[in-house]
Amino acid sequence: MIQFIAVLMTPFLNLPLIRRIRRNHGLEHATIHMLSRKLKNLSVAGRSTNNGFYLYGNITTGEVEAAVQEALDRMRGGEHMLAIHPNCGTGLVTAGIMTSVATMIGTTGMRRGIIERLSRLPTIVMLSTLSLILSQPLGLALQQHFTTLGDPGDLQVVTISRHEMPIPLGGQRLTVHFVRTTSS
Repeated sequence: MIQFIAVLMTPFLNLPLIRRIRRNHGLEHATIHMLSRKLKNLSVAGRSTNNGFYLYGNITTGEVEAAVQEALDRMRGGEHMLAIHPNCGTGLVTAGIMTSVATMIGTTGMRRGIIERLSRLPTIVMLSTLSLILSQPLGLALQQHFTTLGDPGDLQVVTISRHEMPIPLGGQRLTVHFVRTTSS
């Protein structure tokens, strides 16, 4: 079903701007996979744009450079599934939406009152749990067919810049890398 919808949406998904974002998102995930294999207890997040992607986490620029290059080489070598990551925001949003819908279904027709609410709790918990279980493979499928692209095509890394920013109320600094890319 997901694949069929993706085929129908191919003209939109292949618009140059959308394709660049999907490729950058795929390279972002592949880079995080490479970093995770080399660094213990890695804590990093990413965000992709049409011009590249950001990595938020206390990692060195050298580690980012090596991981980006290895990721790009491996994706060009056919390892397209590196574009899929289990901790992607696509999966989190999918889980959030499905759990919200499950809760709405579980409360449909409910009257006011504490007894009614408590009596529905097991149903709501069961529906929410089921939606979380189903959202994991669905989120991965949505990544594969909509939000990432495992084939980097002509994607090229232009620059990798490093910035530090204060963490509000944390008294610490967060390292942010921006990997600028280009493609036609």
